[in-house]
Amino acid sequence: MPVVAPTADIELSSLASSTTSFTSSPIDGSDPVSPVSSAASSVVLKRVPTSMASLPKRPFVLQAVRFVTFVVYFTSAVFSINFTQLLGLPIRLFSKDWFHAYVDYTKQSFGLVLATMTQWWSPTPVHVVCDRTVAGLMTITEDGRLATKFGERIILIANHQIYSDWLYMWWIAYTEQLHGSIYIILKESLKNVPFIGWGMQYFRFIFMSRKWENDESRLKKALVDISKDTHWPAWLLIFPEGTNFTQNGINNSRKYAQKFGFREPQHVLLPRARGLYFVLKNFNVPYLYDCTVAYEGVPRGGFGQDYFTLSSIYFQGRPPKSVHMHWRRFPRSSIPLDDESEFERWLQKRWMEKDELLEDYYLNGHFDGEESIDTEVRLKKKREILQVYAVPAAFILCVNVAWKAWKLLSH
Repeated sequence: MPVVAPTADIELSSLASSTTSFTSSPIDGSDPVSPVSSAASSVVLKRVPTSMASLPKRPFVLQAVRFVTFVVYFTSAVFSINFTQLLGLPIRLFSKDWFHAYVDYTKQSFGLVLATMTQWWSPTPVHVVCDRTVAGLMTITEDGRLATKFGERIILIANHQIYSDWLYMWWIAYTEQLHGSIYIILKESLKNVPFIGWGMQYFRFIFMSRKWENDESRLKKALVDISKDTHWPAWLLIFPEGTNFTQNGINNSRKYAQKFGFREPQHVLLPRARGLYFVLKNFNVPYLYDCTVAYEGVPRGGFGQDYFTLSSIYFQGRPPKSVHMHWRRFPRSSIPLDDESEFERWLQKRWMEKDELLEDYYLNGHFDGEESIDTEVRLKKKREILQVYAVPAAFILCVNVAWKAWKLLSH
């Protein structure tokens, strides 16, 4: 289960494809191509240095209390989910569908843990903006929660600012009650992390080695397996940039841009197309959903990781003042999948549009769109968190009853 920072560092950098030069197109994704009008395309930012030590902190005692309570809760939840997974292994011998449902149940449990972590230790307002392509698909419930209607089988992509990005994407799946149906592409090094890595393997997450000659067959097998289960929902999450937005990432992105003659963005890294192209070719979904994420408190020219880490968010009580999301979607039929070079060109255009969206965000403090929703990460019902402990509790109860019955009968 992805709980440590490296989990979110979804690496697709090894999946770089053959490339072609491009120019940018309008935000709505229509062609023909129009020139980029944003200042982001012509101004090289002077990056803003900062130090976590310079940011305000809560009193040490309060931080210690937060740390202890968080560790107790999170550790107990992880062990409970691992134990639930262990108990469910025999189901695989009797029914593939039953086992699939059981796996999804454990993924649901971890999705609930993530939502609870944020709700209890890092309550943060979330501002969701929809463009015309997703208007009406994201609504607000009577009690102020976000509800989505994206569909049961989709691909999600997003820019990668900080390590909490994947957490908010999993929460989006929760808003459609499909938090047990998400699949994430991860670095292979996380596969054998005790408890956490074992849990991720059970979730059927996809592990990549960063070497395409090794990853191609592995990725294809995973996608074929997911595609065969057509009667099961599946949300596949990919960060095409391959890593989060840092100075090192910018340096690599700049080299990539110079090598292939691409225009260099200011607020995102250039995406690597081969992994996403391969996924779209081998995983038939009606729509590709795209999210642009920004965090209030990170200035223009700053790096999110310098201001917000998992430790500062959950242990120190210093989450972003708010999280901003801009959502749009692209029908599969509108994406050029017959030629990888054309797809590369298409994806680079979309990423320059993201750069423009972020430039406008830094200038205005918000995204613009057809609809906007103010909400927060929280559970639909408080008792949902009991699901995490339900199976182990039932097992212990049954063992206790059986033990007492055996003692009674033996006497």
